[in-house]
Amino acid sequence: MSHLYAEITAAAEQSAYTAAIAHALYIIAAVLFVLSIKWLSAPHTARRGNTAGEIGMAMAIVGALLQHEIVGYQWILIGFVVGTLAGAPMAIWMKMTAVPQRTALSHAFGALAAALVGTAHYSLFFRDHSLPSHAVMAFLCLEVLLGGLTFTGSLMAFGKLQEILPTRPMTYKNQNIFNLSILFLAVVCGVILVVNPAIWWVFPILLVLAVAFGILLILPIGGADMPTVIALLNSYAGLSASMMGFVLNSKLLIIAGALDGASGFILSIVMCRAMNRSFTNVLFGAFGQIQPSTAAAGEKKSVRSAQPEEVAQMLEAAQNVIVIPGYGMAVAQAQHKVRELYDQLTKRGVIVKFAIHPVAGRMPGHMNVLLAEAEIPYDRLVEMDDINGDFLQCDVALVIGANDVVNPAARHDKASPIYGMPILNADQARAVVAIKRSMNPGFAGIDNELYTLDRTLMLFGDAKAVIAATAKELAENGHS
Repeated sequence: MSHLYAEITAAAEQSAYTAAIAHALYIIAAVLFVLSIKWLSAPHTARRGNTAGEIGMAMAIVGALLQHEIVGYQWILIGFVVGTLAGAPMAIWMKMTAVPQRTALSHAFGALAAALVGTAHYSLFFRDHSLPSHAVMAFLCLEVLLGGLTFTGSLMAFGKLQEILPTRPMTYKNQNIFNLSILFLAVVCGVILVVNPAIWWVFPILLVLAVAFGILLILPIGGADMPTVIALLNSYAGLSASMMGFVLNSKLLIIAGALDGASGFILSIVMCRAMNRSFTNVLFGAFGQIQPSTAAAGEKKSVRSAQPEEVAQMLEAAQNVIVIPGYGMAVAQAQHKVRELYDQLTKRGVIVKFAIHPVAGRMPGHMNVLLAEAEIPYDRLVEMDDINGDFLQCDVALVIGANDVVNPAARHDKASPIYGMPILNADQARAVVAIKRSMNPGFAGIDNELYTLDRTLMLFGDAKAVIAATAKELAENGHS
């Protein structure tokens, strides 16, 4: 008997020791997550922030694997292998231009995990014949609702970013009323379950409504709003994980989810302000449809086109050049050619800066990531508010694939859908060169007044090809 008692005592001590290690790992992971968010907010500390987040996540996983509730590691190991086989190739071989799509997929998988865990946890209550408390059921319903809508919403965002689905808003009559009705019914189902968790058949209805609302939510949203939508979906996924933390009594999940949810929501607010738009307009405004009044009405103004040789001469004669990158640069994967052009100009003593608009590209910081990949110095990347005053002294503003973020109509045309949106003041430069494949309108669906100004030259073609040709001309001129 004493021998058995000693074994039980030793097992209890070992379990307490393991639990203490797990809690210590959780605390360190939580601190690293906070520091990661802090460091990721600035380019010069972003690498450190990324490393801190990775170490924190590794510690969180180790802590979770030490939990005494784990009966066997077989399925965990299988999941680890499958996840590694899927994630590693994406991280290694996925192009930088596809990072927005990969981000959307990450949100989808994370939200799906939260929804599945919530569903499994609810089913366990019936297996164990013990219904959850009202508070736990409320958190569980929020977890499944947010997880379900984020899963399908993120997949829809991926489809639009990958152009599997149309990037233009897809609308129909009374769409917003129908969408909000679906959300209302889902909330009603959640309330019913909180009041009486035993009504099990309401739970699958809640899950289906959440999944359907996620699809319907993204349908009317155009490509121009995808950066904000991705940030918002990130917030939803984080909040879903935080709700899961309350259900599973995991403090780390609560903290990590709350950090993710809060940072994504704050970023969404910042981006809405950058576009002078509200959340409701982003989510329900169907922004990005072609505007018939601007596409068909009024006289068509002519544009002046140029060749790489002419542009090279302009840049060579300039003292101050401001480059404005946009999604066209990302699509053409022209960032490395932009670096070659930057090198050629700086050799000649030309001061080159890069103007970064908060919503340029398809995700927050998209242009920063691409230019950093091409090893453009961080101090050459300047945010919109800090560089707009420099355009008056700028000899050449080089617009590479940007459209709505440099459209002067945002300042004066009250009928324009982008009226009031803060823009980069490219039109105030002494000369403007705009690189574009064609004169098709941007995501806002309107023509760009910048292209018809007397001081603007259009350089038509693939951004990578025409920038390479311009850099080649500069190099040859330098050797002659």
